[in-house]
Amino acid sequence: MGEGAQYARYRGDAEVLARIGTHVAEQVGPITVRIPRTVADAAVAAWNRDELEDLDDETPAQAELRDRAATLALIGLAITERGVPDGDDLVLDLEVTDLGAAIRAAQSAADPRV
Repeated sequence: MGEGAQYARYRGDAEVLARIGTHVAEQVGPITVRIPRTVADAAVAAWNRDELEDLDDETPAQAELRDRAATLALIGLAITERGVPDGDDLVLDLEVTDLGAAIRAAQSAADPRV
């Protein structure tokens, strides 16, 4: 099945979005955030977990889910390395890309169409 004109436009839009990202990435750095300890502990557990099973062919939805799990694990690593306890929370600097992924996951959980 060929790509229709609408998807060709979407592909062009995605390329423009990537160019915006290139310029924005040069302007932003890590952001200090506060994460509840229970959530931080779950992220650290994801980092410490070994995934030893071979993956079969993935659907796009499964690949996205695995990507989100990997991002969570990397946040867990950051918490392990740089997290500073502050009451019931942990405070640390996270890369804006990881924060964006977390926000996108929250939006998707609230509205699965996102």
